[in-house]
Amino acid sequence: MSDSSELPDRVPTPCPSCSPELETVHEVLTASEGGGTVTVRCSECGHVHKVQPERTAEVTLDVVVSQDGESFTANVTTPEDETVEVGDEFILETEEVLSTVRVTSVELEGHKRVDEAPAEEAETVWTREVDNVAVNVTIHPQDGSRDDSRSTTVYVPGDYEFEVGAIEEFGDDEFEIDAFVVRDDASSYERDRYEMEGDTVLAKDTKRIYAYDEQTSAWSAW
Repeated sequence: MSDSSELPDRVPTPCPSCSPELETVHEVLTASEGGGTVTVRCSECGHVHKVQPERTAEVTLDVVVSQDGESFTANVTTPEDETVEVGDEFILETEEVLSTVRVTSVELEGHKRVDEAPAEEAETVWTREVDNVAVNVTIHPQDGSRDDSRSTTVYVPGDYEFEVGAIEEFGDDEFEIDAFVVRDDASSYERDRYEMEGDTVLAKDTKRIYAYDEQTSAWSAW
């Protein structure tokens, strides 16, 4: 979803000087206040004139943003013919926050949840913040025993990359990544779980990481 109130640098429109019947590319020079006429210059002959740009019909969507276990509501404006889909990311700007969010579900009338829908049909768009994320990590002792496994949560930027086989250190935790599970709203992956050395995932796409502890003393009975 984008802010359609912003005009592009170039627009196609007929030129009254050299091409009154066919559209040519024009450079946008200035726009009048209030979104009225736009001053453009023909790229073919250099003629400067004013045009009335077409405005795309828009709708305002209710957006619910999940962040660190909490949520808040906001609104975003988008063209009514645009499709809203799980996995879409867009910048949400309000008086309180400026962040990148990802669509996790689209709610239609009657509380029906779908993966995608035309914007004009969406009642509520459910999202989560992906600029900074919390990633759950299950850490096994080096002997492979699952009875003494423990869980922790690390907080990293959304574009932080994890790699199977890599050793990570967060505070008192040091572990080697054994596998990771991908979130349902991450669309650029072929499967849910990866465990081959060298496989990578972005933090914002990670549902859980499985790892082996690198601090052997932490598992000592003494």
